[in-house]
Amino acid sequence: MSFLPSAIAGTGLIGGFATARTTKNRPLGGAVLAAAGTGAFLLWKANAGTPRAAALTGLYLAAFGASHPLAKKIGAWPAVNSVTAAVILASMVVGRRK
Repeated sequence: MSFLPSAIAGTGLIGGFATARTTKNRPLGGAVLAAAGTGAFLLWKANAGTPRAAALTGLYLAAFGASHPLAKKIGAWPAVNSVTAAVILASMVVGRRK
């Protein structure tokens, strides 16, 4: 099993947030998120097929969206780390080779 798509997805969520926060440039953080999401999708597609890749990409985007209201409850970094862990776990389980 390849850990690369999981690592890329995790990097996209954490790196996108860190980039946006550090630079105070949200579009730049979004670009990091989008680039990593695209790379993860392509690897998930190669490893597990298009339907699973699409589902994992949907989860990736939903996790990004869910991190915002969650951050109001538990803080920004704990929220980002929590949704990232969920995406990585799902990637490891669903993103396996066919």
